Amino acid sequence: MLDTTHDTLPARAGVGYKPQHFSQILDTPGAVRWLEIHAENYMGDGGRPLAQLRHLAERFPISVHGVGLSIGGETRLDPDHLARLKTLVGWLNPASFSEHLAWSTHDSHFFNDLLPLPYTDATLTRVADHIDEVQEVLGRRMLLENPSSYLAFDESTWSEPEFLAEISRRTGCGLLLDVNNVFVSATNLGFSPQGYMDAFALDKVGEIHLGGHDEDTDDHGAPLLIDSHGRAVVDPVWALLDHTLAKSGPKPVLVEWDTDVPDWPVLEAEAQRAARALSLVTA
Repeated sequence: MLDTTHDTLPARAGVGYKPQHFSQILDTPGAVRWLEIHAENYMGDGGRPLAQLRHLAERFPISVHGVGLSIGGETRLDPDHLARLKTLVGWLNPASFSEHLAWSTHDSHFFNDLLPLPYTDATLTRVADHIDEVQEVLGRRMLLENPSSYLAFDESTWSEPEFLAEISRRTGCGLLLDVNNVFVSATNLGFSPQGYMDAFALDKVGEIHLGGHDEDTDDHGAPLLIDSHGRAVVDPVWALLDHTLAKSGPKPVLVEWDTDVPDWPVLEAEAQRAARALSLVTA
């Protein structure tokens, strides 16, 4: 049985932490009740970033979100990266750890992208094996995040919700549900985002993400959305969050804003909107 005693994020609003907001988060957190960091930004030894993180961890539950493990990669997980992650998780003792259903490595090369996977039995076995290794090394349950998609694989034999549910069943991991990713994928691939949510294993969700996206068109003039985390969450994504929370009940909800990061009052206002959405549902 996996240790889930660390899964202590409150079913309240959180934001992705950015160092320029450090003082304001401490002085005027507003609706923000927890914070998330990217693991790879805190794997060094000492310095101001770790000192600030230790200070924040005294006030707020912290979620650690990884972007570099390459859970879906064909080769073994990088043992050095995993060891650094274990060190971070060991001293920080975060309320949650999550990673993406994606790959970013091939042979000795690392790509600065979260690349998609075909949903096949072979992929499922590989991803499950990697998650088992992560959870054994860290000594805790992890959450796996659904990706944003820009293409579909002909060879896929599982739907994405079915694939994620089976991964959770095999490994005991939880799921991180990114509502914006669902909206982006649904627009790009032409399926119903509400139907996706209705098929999702919401009982396995330990954290929900929201973020902004950019709008473009493909070569045929059809809408193409890019998951950019560089602007405010749009109204249709908020509506999809409402649909999801009405089915799932309250969950920890995070607002991500990673590029063109705004001043604190703008980001905190997004957290306020997430808090209002949570206030409309009961456990």
